[in-house]
Amino acid sequence: MKKLLLALTAVAAMTGAASAADLAARPYVKAPMAPVAPSWTGFYIFGGAGGGIWDADEHTTRVGTPTLSTIDSRVGGDGWFGTVGLGYDWQVNPSWVIGAFADGQFGSLRGNVEDVFAGFTGRIKLQDSWAAGARVGYLVAPNVLSYVNAGYSGSHWSGTTLVSNITGIPAGFHTDSFNRNGWFVGGGVENNLNIFGISAPGWFMKTEYRAAYYDRKDLNVRFDGTNALSTDTVSFKPWVQTISTSLVYRFNWTGPVVKY
Repeated sequence: MKKLLLALTAVAAMTGAASAADLAARPYVKAPMAPVAPSWTGFYIFGGAGGGIWDADEHTTRVGTPTLSTIDSRVGGDGWFGTVGLGYDWQVNPSWVIGAFADGQFGSLRGNVEDVFAGFTGRIKLQDSWAAGARVGYLVAPNVLSYVNAGYSGSHWSGTTLVSNITGIPAGFHTDSFNRNGWFVGGGVENNLNIFGISAPGWFMKTEYRAAYYDRKDLNVRFDGTNALSTDTVSFKPWVQTISTSLVYRFNWTGPVVKY
């Protein structure tokens, strides 16, 4: 019996020594930890392109003797633009993100402006606009943000040469370029590009709808050459709708990744 116990003890000692030697020969590998939750807090920049339309209520007024007359009409336009911007987000809890941003849009959304009394038409365009505002978003997934936004906006519109609706030739009158300010509301979706199987930490794509409402502007119809005022004024109040898609880069995007 003693001999059997001694033999078993010797076998156990040899097996333990072999296992220890085997572990010593193999590299040490740490077990993976749980995935790190992504953080949306930080600065970001973006650039992209989109399309838009605008509509405007017009009130054409002619001052005469002894009466003043007004005709109402509606005009509009459309076109394409590019956009660039930057912002900062705070992830306030696992599901909600708030942030502030500013951006600019540069392009050409063309449409008509009309002097109904005189029978003149011109081509006017929204050349550029800018916006500054805030957004609130909900994380429908750790790397997908659905959001709404709102804020203040400004815009620059071109002047135009007016042409006769009958002959199609310049009528000798024009309107000057002008700026209008207002406010906007919108919303969109932003997602990490890893969602498509692309290894692109920090890179996102967002698609956004926006509606901007600008103050009314009285466009004075002026004589070419002298720039003197005519008897007609076109009151112009635009409403602009846009859809854009942008590539976004977040400077300190932290996940989701697996740490070892």
